[in-house]
Amino acid sequence: MASGPGFRYFVGMKTILRRASAQWSGSGSEGLGKLSTFSGALTDRPYSTHARFGDETGKAGTNPEELIAAAHAGCFAMALSFALTNAGHKPESLEVKATLKAESPDVSWSIVQVKLELTGKVPGLDEKKFKELAEQAKKNCPVSRVLNAEIVLDAKLI
Repeated sequence: MASGPGFRYFVGMKTILRRASAQWSGSGSEGLGKLSTFSGALTDRPYSTHARFGDETGKAGTNPEELIAAAHAGCFAMALSFALTNAGHKPESLEVKATLKAESPDVSWSIVQVKLELTGKVPGLDEKKFKELAEQAKKNCPVSRVLNAEIVLDAKLI
């Protein structure tokens, strides 16, 4: 393990594996599913068509797009934290909101855009450098790299 300014990372690590599972019962429009992650962060959490295509919350559960947005916000915030720290600017706080946009021009749905809204508090850092590092993190975050969608960033330093 090596050290950098304010963080540690694993040198030589080439592969990580993460597991999750889904179970679905019933028709596509009326069925219900359960999602679980190996870490236990999600255990039999409900997901449904109503949560996916409607505005239902609560019992309808979550949906894949919402989870992708959450993963993207978390991945980007962590990537930016590493980039800032590596540049000698330890962030006090980073707040990221991700809005995923999916469209269906025909019968198939596609994720076409994710908008990342970032507010950061980083003592001693100017706005220009903050935005530069945020753009780099946006491009290099693993979730950004896997998405075949436009990724828009709105970054504000407070």
